[in-house]
Amino acid sequence: MWLFIAFLAVPLIEITLFIQIGGAIGLGWTLVTVVVTAIVGTWLVRNQGILALGQLKSSFSDLKDPTEPLVHGAMILFSGALLLTPGFFTDAVGFLLLIPAFRTAVFKAIRSRINVQTFDSRGPRPGRPTPDGDIIDGEYSEVSPNYDKIKRPSGWTDH
Repeated sequence: MWLFIAFLAVPLIEITLFIQIGGAIGLGWTLVTVVVTAIVGTWLVRNQGILALGQLKSSFSDLKDPTEPLVHGAMILFSGALLLTPGFFTDAVGFLLLIPAFRTAVFKAIRSRINVQTFDSRGPRPGRPTPDGDIIDGEYSEVSPNYDKIKRPSGWTDH
């Protein structure tokens, strides 16, 4: 139902804004404004996307949680689609999504509504508590096989 309301409300808002702004500044300037916002928006999306990709790469190389850079990248991609869509309302929302502080606030709002559960399939690691709170620590030494003492198969397996 929310999606239906959005698909109905956004075009109505855009038509209303086009009529109001076109009446105030004229048709030519309205069209120029729409084209200029699309060009500037594309340039900003490219720059913000490069920054988000760099943050994603660094989170992978530092073995950090890549969730936030991925969400920022998705919001930048969405803002690019909004900025390429002709209209003043979509441009305003698209430009808002290009502001890192706004994206962080949106991310925190989304994150507070989602419950994430994780697990570790690698098992307990030395020096780290196990799920029941015990710490398992140990020593090891590598034992290499002595190939001179390995017995050959019995005669029964020779053909």
